[in-house]
Amino acid sequence: MSFIEHISGLIITFNEEKNIQEVLDCFDFCEEIIVVDSFSSDNTVEIASRNPKVKIIQHGFEDFTKQRNIALDAAKNDWVLFLDADERITPELEKEIRETISRPDAKDAYYIYRIFFVGKEKINFSGTQNDKNFRLFKKSKASYVKHKKVHETLDVKGTTGVLKNKLLHYSFENYTSFKSKMLYYGRLKGEELAETGKKYLIAVHYIKVIFKFVKTYFLKLGILDGVDGLRISYLQSLYVNETYRTLRDLQ
Repeated sequence: MSFIEHISGLIITFNEEKNIQEVLDCFDFCEEIIVVDSFSSDNTVEIASRNPKVKIIQHGFEDFTKQRNIALDAAKNDWVLFLDADERITPELEKEIRETISRPDAKDAYYIYRIFFVGKEKINFSGTQNDKNFRLFKKSKASYVKHKKVHETLDVKGTTGVLKNKLLHYSFENYTSFKSKMLYYGRLKGEELAETGKKYLIAVHYIKVIFKFVKTYFLKLGILDGVDGLRISYLQSLYVNETYRTLRDLQ
């Protein structure tokens, strides 16, 4: 399969030796691959460096947005495809990406929907049915909003579209890793709120925790995912609880 001369594949990593080879394979059609690594202590960098198209930049982790913008700045092409280590491209999506960026009327940025898995179990609801992120875009038209420590937000100054095919998102190996990540993300979000001057209120804390569970389990149809939906709803509310617990402790 030939690569496209005017697209760069971007990824940020930390201890992703289990994922790195598969995600690099997803970038086979890209001219270059930029890996911004937070000084992994496993074999991530060693595995990535075997690929002749990979450029590795090691930068101490400050927040996810900072790492992403470093990768974006390093890309030599305007068109970039940004993947997380746990995301995979299907052949149909690769074909659509190739066709999309070759069109003269292409938009400046494209959302891609994701299919979620916990382990090998597909999650159909619990809010995942509406999950989409900017993954394909022109760097000249977009950058990540700097104050966001987690759940990075791409600021697009141009036209946007949505691709038809979806990414496969193997987001968590199991529920233990899911819980750990939610607690970590919650702490980062709490730090972000503190830095932006958010004041802690105990009523807001617990109302938001309860509402997050209700929203995920009932409004976003987590109930249709059975036990998985119940667990996901609990962990989403745990994320909110950790966010406000961190904000409280910092104040």
